[in-house]
Amino acid sequence: MSRLFVRVFAALLLAGTSLAAIAAPPKATSSHPGLIWRGDLATARPLMEDLAKAWQKTAHGRITVQAFSTLSGLDALANGSADFAGSARSAFAKRGEEASLNFVPVAWDALVMAVHAGNPVGNVSLKQLHDIYYGRIDNWKALGGPDRPINLYSVASPLDGVEYSLREYLFRRGNQPVASPRLYINTAQLEAAIRLDPNALGVTTLSSIIEDKKLHMLAVEGVAPSPANVADGSYPLYMPLYLVLPPAGAHAETVKAFMEFLGSDKARKILLAHHVLPYDPTTPLAQERPQHLLAMQDISSPPRNGPVAAPGATYAAGATRAPNSPLTAAARARLEKQRAEQAANKDTATPPAQ
Repeated sequence: MSRLFVRVFAALLLAGTSLAAIAAPPKATSSHPGLIWRGDLATARPLMEDLAKAWQKTAHGRITVQAFSTLSGLDALANGSADFAGSARSAFAKRGEEASLNFVPVAWDALVMAVHAGNPVGNVSLKQLHDIYYGRIDNWKALGGPDRPINLYSVASPLDGVEYSLREYLFRRGNQPVASPRLYINTAQLEAAIRLDPNALGVTTLSSIIEDKKLHMLAVEGVAPSPANVADGSYPLYMPLYLVLPPAGAHAETVKAFMEFLGSDKARKILLAHHVLPYDPTTPLAQERPQHLLAMQDISSPPRNGPVAAPGATYAAGATRAPNSPLTAAARARLEKQRAEQAANKDTATPPAQ
């Protein structure tokens, strides 16, 4: 042990300070205890990661950010292992765990259809998206692209916020089964897979990939996804991001203080830097759905007895769990037969009068 270290150690002892105290992270004060936030990547990346750092720098307690999935956050909140949560969807009424939770919209983001940077397709209509997820369109040629299969990617987690929000737009049912056999644990893994696959298509968020040069975002109904087009409502797939609060909790006052912090100039600048818009309940975005989506109701009227699996969804589910199963093969055969019949019907349709 060097003489210098001995002198420093002796000085610390005289001052009443231990080495353990020097190494330990600062503890939250009693007035501002540390908080645990858990939720999906769609809210963690644009909201919580930098907001938590800013919150701590203003002499408040630490926020531990646990980014994993939508359900993990909501269930942690319901069982008391988190103080608040994040979600890219509203509450699902059929889950009892969510019944007492308060979903508070705090920002506007957008759903975007991500493809490989080399994909020449630039636009997709809502009707085409509906038919892709329904299993009726499976080739890029139908979108004006090359004669190649559409490899549809999705997040596997049940009731994932991003997937739920898109399916609610397209089918008016966030839990609609779709024809997507390529499943990933979260949007980050989905994005990584699309970067490598020229035939890929998947949904993620504008804030997640707006600066990603290896991914291309399709315009929807001829409107490119951008913060400006979200702000004026011209891009149809805008959506709120939520922070979710429990009805009560040991740290309820601190959570309330953080929610008030979201209205500060510092917090607003952080949101804008991540390409999301601070939520304003007085804007038209919060009042009504886009006209494009209202028109979708004719396509996606829900059946009376709940969601019906899309053609191809049964095969997709089987291919994911048991690709070599006879049931999966039979589902594939039925799907191919249906597509052949649809093609034959198109070929034999009576041409319009000249």
